[in-house]
Amino acid sequence: MVADTVARPAARRGRATADGGALHVERRRLYLPLLLPALIAYLLFFVVPSIFGVVLSFAEWSGLGTEFSWVGVANYAELLSSRMFLSSFLNTVLLTLVVGVALFLIAVAAMVALRTARAGAFIRSAVFLPFMISPIAVGLAVSFLFNPKGMVNTVLGLAGLDALRQPWLGPELIFRVIMAGVVWSAAGFYVVLVMSAVDGIPPSLYEVARIEGAGLIQQFRYVTLPLTRDMIATAAALWAIAGIKTFEIVIAFVGTAGTPPPEARTLAVEQYLRVTGGRIGGMAQLGQAAAIGVVMTAITVVLIVLSRRIQRRDRLEWS
Repeated sequence: MVADTVARPAARRGRATADGGALHVERRRLYLPLLLPALIAYLLFFVVPSIFGVVLSFAEWSGLGTEFSWVGVANYAELLSSRMFLSSFLNTVLLTLVVGVALFLIAVAAMVALRTARAGAFIRSAVFLPFMISPIAVGLAVSFLFNPKGMVNTVLGLAGLDALRQPWLGPELIFRVIMAGVVWSAAGFYVVLVMSAVDGIPPSLYEVARIEGAGLIQQFRYVTLPLTRDMIATAAALWAIAGIKTFEIVIAFVGTAGTPPPEARTLAVEQYLRVTGGRIGGMAQLGQAAAIGVVMTAITVVLIVLSRRIQRRDRLEWS
């Protein structure tokens, strides 16, 4: 009897294990048919073009109907000796870092102020609105505002502040104006993104913090920031990708008047000019454009890895 009592649960566990194993096998059989279409599409439309782009960066080619020839690392060597590329590279890094810091400070201010603001939902909608506007429209609007005869200089003149009037679109200031336009158009998205994480923090934690005598800044430091670091890291990664690819707003500054000046170019703009032949006698330089694409990808990966490393280090400090 004792043996039967012990054997029956064991048998039931064996059957449950067998049934679970069979169910697991059946699920695995379903994975491949369901995953295969997406995997094929991913390979065809992302992996294969990416590999071709890397291969093309070691060749010289101007498109269909032209000769395809291997040049090794000559394209990368040409980029390192090109003043246009180096200027575009520095502009892109500067834009990504400076605008990224500005977006972070705006997001932090929103996390402190909007959490308890009565009209918080309305303010979020208002600051998100510029992100919904086309970057081309933003670029055109900003260029009109800062035109030598635009609204900014006109208002300064009417206010008697002629000393503050500047050639905002001149070589020395144009890229600063572009960065200001990028901050204005992108800030709303990152504010809404981080505030979605703030909304998920239990109110009881803030109640305890207030009982302990913590002010708004202390609540942010000891409650909000530790519990939103994952979202901040995600926002940093998204901005790294978006910052490196900044293109439309720069193109909109010149419209049909010509190519952007070197002082205003980013890597994406320089890549576009080499693809379309707008730089070298109308002849497309697809190999050099592909090399720029590889450089942009490398910069993006480095920035994302750095942001994740910082995030990991902060986690250890807060644990």
